[in-house]
Amino acid sequence: MTIERKHVNQRMSQVVTHGDVVYLAGQVASRAPGASVADQTRDILARIDELLAEAGTDKTKLLAANLWLADMSTFDEMNGEWDKWVAEGQPPVRACVEAKLADPAFTVEIMVTAARS
Repeated sequence: MTIERKHVNQRMSQVVTHGDVVYLAGQVASRAPGASVADQTRDILARIDELLAEAGTDKTKLLAANLWLADMSTFDEMNGEWDKWVAEGQPPVRACVEAKLADPAFTVEIMVTAARS
């Protein structure tokens, strides 16, 4: 099986595909830094949709998700957006933890893995 990498820089790839599995790097709200947790979550999920589509899949084929919040007190705010976005009846396995993120302008980071078939 071949490995395909997209949006590559010296440090990382934003998308790696191996066989029928698509791995996304952790996504932050690059189009909404400093915005509310809800706004950042919506921005991230839209970017995830774009990257999954580029890799030939979509959120209905999510396998796993890792979510990081800068402050766990915003868990419900983030979940309000996640619950509207995730495909009904097809949620991935998921973990969500509080963590100090690399840039204080970002309060949410989400990383997903999906199948292509």
